[in-house]
Amino acid sequence: MSKQGFAKTSERFNLGKLKAKMSEATDQLKDTNGAKLPLSVLVVEDSEFDARMLVGLLKSGGFIPTFKRVETASEMVEALNHEKWEVILADYNLPEFSAPKALEVLRNTKLDIPFIIVSGGIGEDTAVAAMREGANDYLMKGNLARLVPAVERELRDAAVRVSRRKAIKELRESEMRHRTLIENASDIIVVLNSKGVVSFISPACEKVLGKKEDDFIGKDWFQFAEESFRLKIKNEYFRSLSQKLVSFSFEGRFIDANGDSRVLDATAQNLLNDEAIEGVVLNVRDVTERLKSQAAIRDSAEEFRVAREIQQHLFPKQAPIIDGFDIAGASSPAAATGGDYFDYLKTTDGQLVLAVADVSGHGAGPAMLMAETRAYLRLLVRNRHHLGDILARANNMVGEDVGKDRFITMHLVKLDSKSKMIAHSSSGHTPGYIIGEKGQIKSKMKRTGIALGVTPDAPYEVEGPLKLVKGDIIILLTDGLAETPNSEGELFGAQRVIDELHRNRSLSAAEIVNSVFKMVADFSQGAEQEDDYTMIVAKVL
Repeated sequence: MSKQGFAKTSERFNLGKLKAKMSEATDQLKDTNGAKLPLSVLVVEDSEFDARMLVGLLKSGGFIPTFKRVETASEMVEALNHEKWEVILADYNLPEFSAPKALEVLRNTKLDIPFIIVSGGIGEDTAVAAMREGANDYLMKGNLARLVPAVERELRDAAVRVSRRKAIKELRESEMRHRTLIENASDIIVVLNSKGVVSFISPACEKVLGKKEDDFIGKDWFQFAEESFRLKIKNEYFRSLSQKLVSFSFEGRFIDANGDSRVLDATAQNLLNDEAIEGVVLNVRDVTERLKSQAAIRDSAEEFRVAREIQQHLFPKQAPIIDGFDIAGASSPAAATGGDYFDYLKTTDGQLVLAVADVSGHGAGPAMLMAETRAYLRLLVRNRHHLGDILARANNMVGEDVGKDRFITMHLVKLDSKSKMIAHSSSGHTPGYIIGEKGQIKSKMKRTGIALGVTPDAPYEVEGPLKLVKGDIIILLTDGLAETPNSEGELFGAQRVIDELHRNRSLSAAEIVNSVFKMVADFSQGAEQEDDYTMIVAKVL
């Protein structure tokens, strides 16, 4: 189907609408209740008596006429420019004017007003000539019985012409809108006949497949499919038609002008029985890039899943079992992988070190740095037992690997299980706490040095020993917990962590960690986690 054919189809498709509008216009002139109709009449006449006689006849015939009499061209131009007229009654000969000249004045205005000649006596040839020039009818002044029927008829015809022009204008505008939409749509619109041959295709074919409309017209649509898909999608298409499906879809690979394969998804509308279309309309969308993006997302998700799984294996598989203590820890990354770290380490003097660390940022980069820091820390603890020395050495080792935008905070707590004494050292990490049996803060374990990787050869102090008693609970955490916001921007805060821990102190250490994590999630009201958070709880039994 060519563009001209498309236009003809559109016109045929809307012919019923045009006829309906014309019929509606005719019906509007019918006076079903017998009420008189107002009528504005312009009379081209040099006789006031004759003009009033014509108006009187119209009034007797059921109109309520208002009129104006003119007898020169300038008066007629003035009247047409400033008032609206429904009919013009014109004498043929006037001293300074005539019906042919009045017709010329009317034509120059391009107004569609019924023009009826009313003359005392003109020949038939003259009357016919006037009709050819645009007059709608002519009447003899000696026989005006046809005046009212003639005016009624011309008013109906004029209304039909107005309605027709309006309908044609609306149809043309509608066609232009549809044509503009089709020509600028990113999807290809294709019309196939019953044999699958292309009768119309939109310009989007050049954007999608790099081929012009003429390359497709009159050809089997399926010949453009990739050979391995051709038979499959063609059979699927004709099977759907044989089942008389009104709407169906199919997908296949088509070859573009460069020889590349494009995945096209087609939605078909079966209009073979529609006189206006007589074909199957396909809305064809190029989904190649979308499918590539989806595949990339799946691949990326799988990579992150593997990375998360690997990172989780870096955390302790289980907490150490020590007489007089119940210990548990957990970490929840904001992304697939995180920069938080916790661990349980044995020093050279046989004591246990609880370790919590936080690499600035979260995601794959911090996760890699966290894994590196874990390796350094485990190596250092095997050769040293002084917490300050361990952090100082870790600072120099990590400092060689991190950039200016990265740093690591770490908190180490060394636990003597026999004496129930602890010592701690912190490289810029968020404080830890010792909570007493009544929920009071017995000790706030603050920073004792700067973050790792900031300044070479930085010193790290060790605080302690601190005595523990039965009922005490040690909390070590990263700042992601306390700094989790709710929908109003309020932060969760360390005190809520302490209060939740105290409420659940009868539970196991692992259950306490889980309850705090759940409370933080509830506090954020399901919002996306902004930072990693990690926690170790050690109960003194």
